[in-house]
Amino acid sequence: MPAIEGVIETILYVDDLDRARKFYEDILKLEKMFDNDIMRVYKAGRSVLILFKRGGAKQDMKFENGNIPAHDGSGRMHMAFAVAAAELKPWEKIFGDNGVAIEGRMKWPKGGESIYFRDPDGNLLEFATPGLWENY
Repeated sequence: MPAIEGVIETILYVDDLDRARKFYEDILKLEKMFDNDIMRVYKAGRSVLILFKRGGAKQDMKFENGNIPAHDGSGRMHMAFAVAAAELKPWEKIFGDNGVAIEGRMKWPKGGESIYFRDPDGNLLEFATPGLWENY
């Protein structure tokens, strides 16, 4: 059986790319890799986070060298960022300083911790430390 090596990219759908940019760049300090009028692409460690303008990808996107099939999402999505255990408290301070509410906390049986917060579009984001899953 061929192996799957990991998840490369995660997509969240947002209503306002400029509002999202302020959150993901100014608060989370993610580095932008690409942007246009329907999406922004960020480095997230070894993974990539793509923010699509909600409704902006409902039709196939055709390019000279291929195409990307249509996709879209609605409602509040969830994703988790991996953070070192020692970085969780400093992140909580940054969130507090920027008016980002921590909505939930979890201590996992394998020793990890998670904090949950929302982006401006209501997507539930999580910062999780090692010990969350068997492979993390």
